[in-house]
Amino acid sequence: MMLNLLAAAAAGVLLIAISTGGAAFAQKQGGIFKMYVWDNPPSMSMLDGVNPIGQRTTMGVFNNLVMFDQHVKQSSLESIVPDLATGWSWNEEGTALTLPLRQGVKWHDGKPFTAKDVRCTWDLLLDKSSDKLRINPLKSWYRNLEEVTTNGDYEVSFHLKRPQPAFLMLLASGLAPIYPCHVLQRDMRQHPIGTGPFKFVEFKPNESIKVTRNADYWEKDRPYLDGIEFTIIRNMATATLAFISGSFDMTFPYTLTVPLLKDVRSQRPDAICELTPNGGINSHLLVNRDKPPFDSPELRHAMSLSLDRKTFIDILSEGQGEIGGVLQPAPDGLWGMPPDLLKELPGYDPDVQKNRAQARHIMEQLGYGPDNRLKIKVSTRDHPDFRGPAVILIDQLKDVYFDGELETIDTTVYYPKILRKDYAVGLNGSQSGPDPDPILDLFYGCGSSLNVNGYCNPEVDKLIELQSIEGDAERRKPLVWAIERKLAEDDARPIIFYNRYGTCWQPYVKGLTIMVNSLFNGNRMEDVWLDK
Repeated sequence: MMLNLLAAAAAGVLLIAISTGGAAFAQKQGGIFKMYVWDNPPSMSMLDGVNPIGQRTTMGVFNNLVMFDQHVKQSSLESIVPDLATGWSWNEEGTALTLPLRQGVKWHDGKPFTAKDVRCTWDLLLDKSSDKLRINPLKSWYRNLEEVTTNGDYEVSFHLKRPQPAFLMLLASGLAPIYPCHVLQRDMRQHPIGTGPFKFVEFKPNESIKVTRNADYWEKDRPYLDGIEFTIIRNMATATLAFISGSFDMTFPYTLTVPLLKDVRSQRPDAICELTPNGGINSHLLVNRDKPPFDSPELRHAMSLSLDRKTFIDILSEGQGEIGGVLQPAPDGLWGMPPDLLKELPGYDPDVQKNRAQARHIMEQLGYGPDNRLKIKVSTRDHPDFRGPAVILIDQLKDVYFDGELETIDTTVYYPKILRKDYAVGLNGSQSGPDPDPILDLFYGCGSSLNVNGYCNPEVDKLIELQSIEGDAERRKPLVWAIERKLAEDDARPIIFYNRYGTCWQPYVKGLTIMVNSLFNGNRMEDVWLDK
């Protein structure tokens, strides 16, 4: 989602960076790159709805105005480079961002790319267009954006209501592709048209997704690959065996659990593998604050106190994970609260039994107990990354008088259901970086489009705006950590843990290195080649 967001996204987005050492090799043209993908996307539109798999598999179809440098392992404001824009500049007040655009770029159907397409993209995201997205989860991202204007065919300006130094982080993310003005959204859901290194070929639901080389790509001699084929395989054991047998060039990024990674390493010792954070995605407890009895702050706090975060990590990733708050912890995250402050947050005391004794006392005050347990349904996405943590969550809630039943929901239905707040309790995932600005307001701001549990605290909203205006990182961090503390005190969306997953590729695949962050990287695989 953005909920796992921001998967769905995706996150995500192929999650791969180009190795700086690639120039030392003789890059080869040709070959179809094959990998599996572990879920079925609801559509092929990157902007329409929460669609992590669709976003990750079609990233190469599009370009952004700017993007994160694919040679830098960890995305940050300093690693942003031009893409369809050739540069950028701010006005003195920090409220207008102007970007000159590349000339001679063509859409995959041959029509020219111009500044009008950029304006149309943000008119769509701001709901100013006559053509509409079915679901617009990113609208709140641009709450500070007044309008986008054009100066001729090859210059655009973003006009902000107030300074926002990290605004470029939004434009560089994998969730900011430029869409064409002349293609309807109903068509983009079925057959997306972009300017990227690969052209969309076909999507066969529950079977495959295919893209092919764009011979007219504006970057000379790119991409190296002739195409990419994604085979949809939901069973991870089956997918892993297919990689081991040589049917795939690469495992889908962030899909190998620690045990599966060990299997690959033992059976394919020549494979290149890395164990990395799950793209900055956390698993968290999601509680619908508007649905009785969960409208009780005391009951929600008891649920938060039941969490034994270390047990999640030990069971699911054999100790290879991190405990953190709403922002990814260091060293993989740049903004997460340090451990000495984190352990002081409510519910983060490592004495789990003391926490649960307090939770049981709260529940007893509310009328619950051994003979009057609260029956709940825990909803989650029907996906390995969600099901396992949900089962452990249900088991831990038993200790504080909850009897839970697991409800798994297909991805095509899951996100619309969560966005409608059609749930009581859920185990969910969402993005946490690489910068606070794209995260805090979107998930925790009052009325924001991905604030799916109805949390609202005007004090937090003010802090979110203050940190967004602040351009100095050292002055910004205390503001960010104050927000982290307040969100934990309010049990806004209790973060459980950050998991780690493995990614492997065959030794003949060149130019790959796994990045720390996921959906925000926006990688398009245009510099990847096969040396067979």
